[in-house]
Amino acid sequence: MCGIVGYVGEKKCTPILLNGLKNLEYRGYDSAGIAVLEKNSIQIRKAKGRVKNLEELMQKDLCEGTIGIAHTRWATHGKPSKENAHPHEDNSHSFALVHNGIIENYKQLRRFLKEQDYTFYSETDTEVIPNLIHYYYTKQEKTKKGFLQAVALACKKLEGSFAILVLCKDFPKTIILARRNSPLVVGKGENEYYIASDMPAILEYTRDFYFLEDNEITLLEKDSIDFFDFDLDKHKKELVHSGLNRHASSKNGYQDFMLKEIEEQPQAIFETLQKEIELPLSRKEISSFSQIYIVACGTAMHAGLVGKTCIESFCKIPTFVEIASEFRYRNPLVDSDTLCIFISQSGETADTIAALKLAKQKGAKTIAISNVMGSSLVREADMYFYTYAGPEIAVASTKAYTSQVCLLCMIAISLAKQLKTTSKNELESFKKELLQLPQEIESILDNKDSIQLLAKQLYLEKDMFFLGRGIDYATCLEASLKLKEISYIHSEAYPAGELKHGPIALIESNTAVVGILTEETLLDKTISNLQEVMARGAKIFVVTNQVLPENNFDFIFSVPKTNRFLSPILSIVPFQLFSYYIAKEKDLDIDKPRNLAKSVTVE
Repeated sequence: MCGIVGYVGEKKCTPILLNGLKNLEYRGYDSAGIAVLEKNSIQIRKAKGRVKNLEELMQKDLCEGTIGIAHTRWATHGKPSKENAHPHEDNSHSFALVHNGIIENYKQLRRFLKEQDYTFYSETDTEVIPNLIHYYYTKQEKTKKGFLQAVALACKKLEGSFAILVLCKDFPKTIILARRNSPLVVGKGENEYYIASDMPAILEYTRDFYFLEDNEITLLEKDSIDFFDFDLDKHKKELVHSGLNRHASSKNGYQDFMLKEIEEQPQAIFETLQKEIELPLSRKEISSFSQIYIVACGTAMHAGLVGKTCIESFCKIPTFVEIASEFRYRNPLVDSDTLCIFISQSGETADTIAALKLAKQKGAKTIAISNVMGSSLVREADMYFYTYAGPEIAVASTKAYTSQVCLLCMIAISLAKQLKTTSKNELESFKKELLQLPQEIESILDNKDSIQLLAKQLYLEKDMFFLGRGIDYATCLEASLKLKEISYIHSEAYPAGELKHGPIALIESNTAVVGILTEETLLDKTISNLQEVMARGAKIFVVTNQVLPENNFDFIFSVPKTNRFLSPILSIVPFQLFSYYIAKEKDLDIDKPRNLAKSVTVE
């Protein structure tokens, strides 16, 4: 979940690396560091905390080379500190390395290296890698091929996930990269290459990319690039042109990426809906599916809960939503009659990728939904579809979530058309309502001032409860998560009918309770549940698309009425804004909330 940047070319690399780290800071911000090759020595600078701390250090102590690597850290092994910050060196100071991922057998490797008289100075798992490379390098000829062989041999010994960039002082024009289960892209320029763990970090420099595969090593110089597997068999790779532009990952005048991305939802949904969804499966193949699994983490899993309701209704196939981190540890009953849909904004979520690989081993057909072209999830799946939301930089997902729900609805339409389980007229009517979503979200955004006023009243709350029935419960889960993520207010989501079975004991005078009321057939029952907590002194805040009977609710926000399967796309928007404005009132770092990172590439 850390951020990696590298550069080799003819320009001074320090400004490029620092800029890349700033673009990647959403992936980790506990510490940052940089290593630059200068005159057959490696200059390393590190700082605890944000990238700006490293930048201030570099202004006083500049590195002038044209080849370097850099890293911004999300701590896994060892507390945030200068000692634990990357890059890490071997004992001889011959190698410097940055690493994203987790080395699962680092304790065994550390013991082995200590027996070889290596010393360790950090608490990290990463520090074993440069020392292991040095160990193998001492057994090779001191040539570029020997350097490459040492990295390959070390990679074969590593268990877990890694994306690494390696410098060697003996080869001042060369960077070696390697990856397994952690993303790396290389951008091509004119006599220069840019490296990153995420494309937006280097999008302003190039739009032509190589996407590294698992168990692949790349040897890079300013005017050459060579690709190998871990056995050092050489192969070719396609250069891919990205349609994204440099402004897609900039704030464009907004104070925060999150607000920008909330307001980009009409366009993100419009772009996603423009793409035709046709599954490359025959009616016979689709009819053979006895069950569907939707597997994801966090916000993407909440999108899956909405998609489940739509798929079951239109396609009449039992559909189950699974948390990816739990899926493969319970020996799921998945076989060749199962369709599995895996969702990840980044397409690099380690738990989701591992779950996909297990499903494939069991013979299931797999679909990936991702927002990132060429991501690992996409490359592993049998089929894939993109959400066209553009780069999502804020850690708390907004436009990716609503785009994922739209895409799941489109998949439901495609399946139902093949199966003929829902009438053509009903599907056409549903498609028309999908196409209305962008302008309906615009109408909600036009009324965001009332949400901001509500946030001013509630930003000092310590606890909040979200209640809803049916499909509204999925929205409750996502709304509660958004509030927790960026405001640090403790919040819980419950099916409204469940509160009386225990959690109502937590309700006392002036407890803030939010009700979501879009399920028309369940309206009276949900209102009754809200009255139960009101009778215990709770303050009630409601988001609805229904005409409510006379009530004593403290606040009502109305969203446009739409098909019940689409109502979560509209009803979540006020809560995205609500969470944003509460965090703003508390003067918190909205785009980079504490302890979180955007792309969760560790288990």
